[in-house]
Amino acid sequence: MNRIRETAIEADPRLPVIRTTRDFTATPEQLFRAHTDPALFARWVGPSAMTTRIEHWDARTGGSWRYVSERDGTEYWFHGCFHEVRPDRMVQTFTFEGDPEGVALETLWFQDLGGGRTRLRAQSLVDSFEGRDAMLRSGMEVGIDEGYAKLERMLIDDAA
Repeated sequence: MNRIRETAIEADPRLPVIRTTRDFTATPEQLFRAHTDPALFARWVGPSAMTTRIEHWDARTGGSWRYVSERDGTEYWFHGCFHEVRPDRMVQTFTFEGDPEGVALETLWFQDLGGGRTRLRAQSLVDSFEGRDAMLRSGMEVGIDEGYAKLERMLIDDAA
């Protein structure tokens, strides 16, 4: 299941992994901050029709997080742990509380492309192909695409 768009989303045929890639008009420092500052993160994460509220956010190696996204009165809770937080890479777990056994191990890389551009690469490893395919069927690509579009706009607007 490959999707070609501004955000490339790929399912690895050999491993239960989803990889995403997107280039941003922003520095690695700006993207890193947008992923570690809870107020900024809440502004861009997820589909446009949803709002996000941070319950807990400790973006450091060994820290944890929990937030809720809401649409039309329905809440979707997520939580995880930050295993490694550094300016060029983050490693964290990600759990949708509606499927508490479906834990993903996510790694994000912030690659400086020069000229104020950064490539964000992410990899999500789950425990089975069935779990990976369920994530893909969940509509996650809408949340990723719309969230990253909001992030791009936020970074451009905040830099102006």
